[in-house]
Amino acid sequence: MISLPEQLIAAAEQLRDETERLRFGPPITHVYNPLVYAWAGHKMYLERFGRTRKDVIFLGMNPGPFGMAQTGAPFGEVAAVRDWMKIEGDILKPAKEHPKRPIRGFACRRSEVSGRRLWGLFAGKFGSAEAFFARHFVVNYCPLAFMNSKGANCTPDKLPRAEREPLERACAAHLRATLELLQPKWIVGVGKFAERHAQTAADGLGIKAGCIPHPSPANPSANRDWAGQAAAQLRALEIW
Repeated sequence: MISLPEQLIAAAEQLRDETERLRFGPPITHVYNPLVYAWAGHKMYLERFGRTRKDVIFLGMNPGPFGMAQTGAPFGEVAAVRDWMKIEGDILKPAKEHPKRPIRGFACRRSEVSGRRLWGLFAGKFGSAEAFFARHFVVNYCPLAFMNSKGANCTPDKLPRAEREPLERACAAHLRATLELLQPKWIVGVGKFAERHAQTAADGLGIKAGCIPHPSPANPSANRDWAGQAAAQLRALEIW
Protein backbone atom coordinates (compact mmCIF):
# COMPACT_ATOMS: atom_id res chain seq x y z
CA MET A 1 0.00 0.00 0.00
CA ILE A 2 1.33 3.43 -0.92
CA SER A 3 1.85 5.63 2.13
CA LEU A 4 0.47 9.14 2.46
CA PRO A 5 3.91 10.79 2.12
CA GLU A 6 4.59 8.71 -0.99
CA GLN A 7 1.33 9.92 -2.52
CA LEU A 8 2.18 13.54 -1.68
CA ILE A 9 5.63 13.06 -3.21
CA ALA A 10 4.10 11.58 -6.38
CA ALA A 11 1.76 14.59 -6.68
CA ALA A 12 4.70 16.98 -6.20
CA GLU A 13 6.72 15.12 -8.82
CA GLN A 14 3.88 15.54 -11.31
CA LEU A 15 3.67 19.27 -10.53
CA ARG A 16 7.46 19.53 -10.87
CA ASP A 17 7.48 17.85 -14.26
CA GLU A 18 4.50 19.80 -15.64
CA THR A 19 5.78 23.20 -14.56
CA GLU A 20 9.30 22.42 -15.75
CA ARG A 21 7.96 22.13 -19.30
CA LEU A 22 6.40 25.61 -19.27
CA ARG A 23 8.11 28.60 -20.87
CA PHE A 24 7.80 32.29 -20.00
CA GLY A 25 8.65 35.41 -21.98
CA PRO A 26 9.73 38.98 -21.12
CA PRO A 27 9.87 40.61 -18.67
CA ILE A 28 10.61 37.22 -17.07
CA THR A 29 14.24 36.27 -17.69
CA HIS A 30 14.84 33.69 -14.95
CA VAL A 31 12.57 31.00 -13.52
CA TYR A 32 13.56 28.95 -10.47
CA ASN A 33 11.84 25.62 -9.83
CA PRO A 34 12.95 24.44 -6.38
CA LEU A 35 11.06 21.19 -6.92
CA VAL A 36 13.96 20.40 -9.27
CA TYR A 37 17.19 21.72 -7.73
CA ALA A 38 15.97 21.80 -4.08
CA TRP A 39 14.03 18.54 -4.34
CA ALA A 40 15.95 17.01 -1.42
CA GLY A 41 14.56 19.63 0.96
CA HIS A 42 11.02 19.45 -0.39
CA LYS A 43 10.92 15.67 -0.33
CA MET A 44 12.14 15.60 3.25
CA TYR A 45 9.45 18.12 4.20
CA LEU A 46 6.75 15.87 2.74
CA GLU A 47 8.22 12.71 4.26
CA ARG A 48 8.58 14.17 7.73
CA PHE A 49 5.38 16.17 8.06
CA GLY A 50 2.96 14.66 5.54
CA ARG A 51 2.36 11.43 7.44
CA THR A 52 -1.14 12.18 8.72
CA ARG A 53 -4.39 13.82 7.63
CA LYS A 54 -4.67 17.48 8.63
CA ASP A 55 -7.32 19.78 10.04
CA VAL A 56 -5.90 22.99 8.54
CA ILE A 57 -3.83 23.69 5.43
CA PHE A 58 -2.19 27.09 4.98
CA LEU A 59 -1.72 28.05 1.34
CA GLY A 60 1.04 30.36 0.15
CA MET A 61 1.54 31.92 -3.28
CA ASN A 62 5.00 30.96 -4.62
CA PRO A 63 8.61 30.69 -3.42
CA GLY A 64 10.41 33.67 -1.99
CA PRO A 65 14.03 34.24 -3.08
CA PHE A 66 15.42 33.58 0.41
CA GLY A 67 12.83 31.01 1.46
CA MET A 68 11.57 28.05 -0.53
CA ALA A 69 13.91 29.02 -3.37
CA GLN A 70 16.79 28.20 -1.02
CA THR A 71 15.45 25.26 1.02
CA GLY A 72 12.64 23.62 -0.96
CA ALA A 73 10.16 23.97 1.94
CA PRO A 74 7.15 26.34 1.72
CA PHE A 75 7.92 29.74 3.28
CA GLY A 76 11.28 28.07 3.81
CA GLU A 77 13.21 30.59 5.87
CA VAL A 78 16.55 28.88 6.44
CA ALA A 79 16.70 29.02 10.25
CA ALA A 80 13.10 27.82 10.63
CA VAL A 81 13.58 24.89 8.26
CA ARG A 82 17.00 23.88 9.57
CA ASP A 83 16.58 24.50 13.30
CA TRP A 84 12.84 24.09 13.93
CA MET A 85 11.85 21.50 11.34
CA LYS A 86 15.26 19.77 11.48
CA ILE A 87 15.43 19.60 7.69
CA GLU A 88 18.67 20.02 5.84
CA GLY A 89 19.92 18.58 2.57
CA ASP A 90 21.98 19.07 -0.52
CA ILE A 91 20.57 21.94 -2.56
CA LEU A 92 21.76 22.17 -6.14
CA LYS A 93 21.64 25.12 -8.55
CA PRO A 94 18.88 26.14 -11.00
CA ALA A 95 19.74 25.61 -14.65
CA LYS A 96 19.94 29.37 -15.19
CA GLU A 97 20.92 31.33 -12.10
CA HIS A 98 20.49 35.07 -11.78
CA PRO A 99 23.70 36.69 -10.48
CA LYS A 100 21.69 38.84 -8.08
CA ARG A 101 19.70 35.86 -6.74
CA PRO A 102 22.26 33.13 -6.09
CA ILE A 103 21.11 29.84 -4.61
CA ARG A 104 23.22 28.93 -1.60
CA GLY A 105 20.77 26.52 0.00
CA PHE A 106 21.13 26.17 3.74
CA ALA A 107 24.26 28.32 3.61
CA CYS A 108 22.10 31.32 2.64
CA ARG A 109 22.54 34.06 5.23
CA ARG A 110 19.57 36.16 4.17
CA SER A 111 16.39 35.71 6.16
CA GLU A 112 13.04 35.38 4.39
CA VAL A 113 10.88 37.78 6.40
CA SER A 114 7.58 36.22 5.37
CA GLY A 115 8.78 32.76 6.40
CA ARG A 116 10.30 34.03 9.62
CA ARG A 117 7.02 35.63 10.59
CA LEU A 118 4.83 32.69 9.56
CA TRP A 119 6.88 29.94 11.17
CA GLY A 120 7.55 32.19 14.15
CA LEU A 121 3.80 32.45 14.73
CA PHE A 122 3.43 28.68 14.60
CA ALA A 123 6.45 28.04 16.80
CA GLY A 124 5.17 30.53 19.36
CA LYS A 125 1.75 28.88 19.42
CA PHE A 126 2.72 25.20 19.32
CA GLY A 127 6.33 25.01 20.48
CA SER A 128 7.62 22.10 18.43
CA ALA A 129 7.25 21.49 14.71
CA GLU A 130 5.80 18.07 15.50
CA ALA A 131 2.99 19.64 17.54
CA PHE A 132 2.14 22.10 14.75
CA PHE A 133 2.22 19.54 11.95
CA ALA A 134 0.06 17.09 13.86
CA ARG A 135 -2.97 19.09 12.69
CA HIS A 136 -1.58 21.65 10.24
CA PHE A 137 0.31 21.75 6.97
CA VAL A 138 1.68 24.46 4.67
CA VAL A 139 1.60 24.28 0.87
CA ASN A 140 2.54 26.73 -1.86
CA TYR A 141 0.12 27.12 -4.75
CA CYS A 142 2.82 27.73 -7.37
CA PRO A 143 6.29 26.14 -7.10
CA LEU A 144 8.01 28.61 -9.42
CA ALA A 145 9.85 31.83 -8.60
CA PHE A 146 10.02 34.45 -11.37
CA MET A 147 12.57 37.22 -11.84
CA ASN A 148 13.18 39.95 -14.36
CA SER A 149 16.56 41.00 -15.76
CA LYS A 150 17.31 43.08 -12.65
CA GLY A 151 16.58 40.20 -10.31
CA ALA A 152 13.33 41.69 -9.05
CA ASN A 153 10.66 39.24 -7.97
CA CYS A 154 7.67 38.87 -10.31
CA THR A 155 4.50 37.30 -8.92
CA PRO A 156 2.53 34.71 -10.94
CA ASP A 157 -0.65 36.80 -10.98
CA LYS A 158 1.15 39.34 -13.19
CA LEU A 159 1.93 36.83 -15.95
CA PRO A 160 0.18 37.20 -19.33
CA ARG A 161 -2.93 35.09 -19.64
CA ALA A 162 -1.39 32.71 -22.20
CA GLU A 163 1.40 31.90 -19.73
CA ARG A 164 -0.68 32.06 -16.57
CA GLU A 165 -3.46 29.67 -17.57
CA PRO A 166 -1.38 26.51 -18.19
CA LEU A 167 0.56 27.25 -15.01
CA GLU A 168 -2.65 27.59 -13.02
CA ARG A 169 -4.04 24.35 -14.44
CA ALA A 170 -1.02 22.44 -13.17
CA CYS A 171 -1.04 24.22 -9.80
CA ALA A 172 -4.79 23.79 -9.29
CA ALA A 173 -4.61 20.07 -10.07
CA HIS A 174 -1.80 19.62 -7.54
CA LEU A 175 -3.61 21.60 -4.86
CA ARG A 176 -6.80 19.63 -5.41
CA ALA A 177 -4.87 16.36 -5.14
CA THR A 178 -3.23 17.57 -1.92
CA LEU A 179 -6.61 18.43 -0.41
CA GLU A 180 -8.04 15.06 -1.37
CA LEU A 181 -5.08 13.31 0.24
CA LEU A 182 -4.90 15.33 3.46
CA GLN A 183 -8.69 15.87 3.84
CA PRO A 184 -8.53 19.08 5.92
CA LYS A 185 -11.50 20.86 7.45
CA TRP A 186 -10.02 24.26 6.52
CA ILE A 187 -7.78 25.74 3.87
CA VAL A 188 -6.44 29.18 4.79
CA GLY A 189 -4.96 31.43 2.16
CA VAL A 190 -1.95 33.45 3.26
CA GLY A 191 -2.89 36.65 1.46
CA LYS A 192 -5.62 37.44 -1.07
CA PHE A 193 -4.02 35.68 -4.05
CA ALA A 194 -3.85 32.42 -2.12
CA GLU A 195 -7.33 32.94 -0.70
CA ARG A 196 -8.86 33.06 -4.19
CA HIS A 197 -7.21 29.82 -5.21
CA ALA A 198 -8.01 28.21 -1.86
CA GLN A 199 -11.71 28.94 -2.34
CA THR A 200 -11.65 27.45 -5.85
CA ALA A 201 -9.80 24.32 -4.77
CA ALA A 202 -12.11 23.72 -1.80
CA ASP A 203 -15.26 23.93 -3.91
CA GLY A 204 -17.25 20.72 -3.73
CA LEU A 205 -14.97 19.06 -1.16
CA GLY A 206 -16.78 20.25 1.96
CA ILE A 207 -13.71 22.22 3.05
CA LYS A 208 -14.06 25.69 4.54
CA ALA A 209 -11.86 28.45 3.16
CA GLY A 210 -10.48 31.46 5.00
CA CYS A 211 -7.64 33.97 4.91
CA ILE A 212 -4.94 35.57 7.02
CA PRO A 213 -2.88 38.63 5.98
CA HIS A 214 0.28 37.99 4.01
CA PRO A 215 3.35 38.47 6.25
CA SER A 216 5.48 40.09 3.53
CA PRO A 217 7.06 43.47 4.40
CA ALA A 218 5.56 44.65 1.07
CA ASN A 219 2.18 44.46 2.82
CA PRO A 220 2.17 47.65 4.97
CA SER A 221 -0.24 46.26 7.57
CA ALA A 222 2.00 43.22 8.08
CA ASN A 223 4.66 45.45 9.60
CA ARG A 224 2.39 46.24 12.55
CA ASP A 225 2.10 43.10 14.70
CA TRP A 226 1.45 40.66 11.88
CA ALA A 227 1.44 37.70 14.25
CA GLY A 228 -1.24 39.31 16.40
CA GLN A 229 -3.39 40.08 13.36
CA ALA A 230 -3.06 36.56 11.97
CA ALA A 231 -3.78 34.88 15.30
CA ALA A 232 -6.84 37.09 15.82
CA GLN A 233 -8.15 36.16 12.38
CA LEU A 234 -7.67 32.44 13.08
CA ARG A 235 -9.53 32.83 16.36
CA ALA A 236 -12.33 34.71 14.60
CA LEU A 237 -12.64 31.80 12.15
CA GLU A 238 -12.70 29.46 15.16
CA ILE A 239 -9.72 27.54 13.79
CA TRP A 240 -7.65 28.33 16.89
